[in-house]
Formats: sequence, structure tokens, C-alpha cells
Amino acid sequence: MKYKYILFDLDGTLTDSKEGITRSVQYALRKYNIVVENLDLLENFIGPPLKDSFMEYYGFSEKQAFQAIEYYRQYFEEKGMFENKVYENIESLLQKLKKLGLNLIVATSKPTAFAEKILRHFNLYTYFDIVIGSNLDGTRGKKGEVIRYIIDKCNIDNSQEVVMVGDRRHDAIGAGENGVDCIGVAYGYGSVEELRNAKATYIVHNVEELFKRIISS
Repeated sequence: MKYKYILFDLDGTLTDSKEGITRSVQYALRKYNIVVENLDLLENFIGPPLKDSFMEYYGFSEKQAFQAIEYYRQYFEEKGMFENKVYENIESLLQKLKKLGLNLIVATSKPTAFAEKILRHFNLYTYFDIVIGSNLDGTRGKKGEVIRYIIDKCNIDNSQEVVMVGDRRHDAIGAGENGVDCIGVAYGYGSVEELRNAKATYIVHNVEELFKRIISS
């Protein structure tokens, strides 16, 4: 097998976190008298760093974006992180990959502390060798930075042994920045077109295809 280190995005890849994330964004926007009733309109916030999304989609200044993140976390820590569900067949996928002796790692733009709580809540934490996300102060927020940190921390010498699994363009771009392959999962929140444009190495449409792609490469 080519890949020895399998890096998983969290939101939109391991778990369907739409309700919790979009409700948390909705809560934060209301603090600025911005009312968004249709949560589908906030799906773009799933995956990328929150600061970037508040600035890109609502024109917030960096200072406003950091304050909005604080509001977001008020709701997210109390309710939002658990308004979430594991995608079907994900746990069996992790079990099979673990039996093959592969190194499973979570690589997320979500703060590490939140990612660990979510994985523990859904009984997935023990499948992973390490969980790496952003820092609570907003640093290491971009996926490329997360992947680079993992490569350094795990003393990975051969980037060809690493694959990033994720559902958004940020996963593919971050992988490319570090010279690693990316498997884009089209069952998440990024479209096939988005993943293709971001030059994902492979695109799969379900968890079964994902397993086959990981072990066949």
C-alpha cells in the first residue's frame, strides 16, 4: 500500500456537522442584526477557517471576524458541537483501516480542543493516533498549515506516504501545498466541481469508494 498516513478532515468528512455549525453562525450573525433564517445559506461556513468565511461572505473586518468567532463559540460550545452526526459507515471504515496498521490522523481547521470533544462524544477518538486542528487564538487555521504541522510532528520523511481526505477545496489546496495527495469526498459539502478545480488527486462519492481508493493506491 502506498499510503501509511491517512489524514481526515472532520466536518463534512467524518461527521455531518451542518446543523451545529450553521446554527452557531446564525447565532453570531444575529449579534450584528444579520438575520439568516435558511440554514442552507450558511453551508459555506462548513470546512474553511471561520475568520476567512465571516470576512469573505459578510464583509467583516478582521477585528469583527474575531469577535464573531467568540459569539459563534458561545453557541457552539453549549449546543452546536453536538448537533452533529457521524456519516454512515465511517466507523467501520476506521476499524478496517486500523486493522491494516495504518496511521489515522485528524487534520481539521476546527480548534483541536473542540475536535477532540466531538470525536470523544461520538466514540471515534480511539481510532486516531493524533488529532490536530487550529489553535484557539486563530493560528494554524489554514489546512496547509495543519498538514505541515502533522508532517513535522510525526517526523514523516516521505510525503508520498501521506493522503489528505476531505470534502472542500481547502483540503485539496492544503494537500497540494505540502506535496501530498488528496482524496476528495463528494458526499460532504464541496461539489465535485469544487474538488476538481482545486486539483484533488482523486474524487470518491461514498465511504466504500473511499476505502477502496485508500488501499488500492
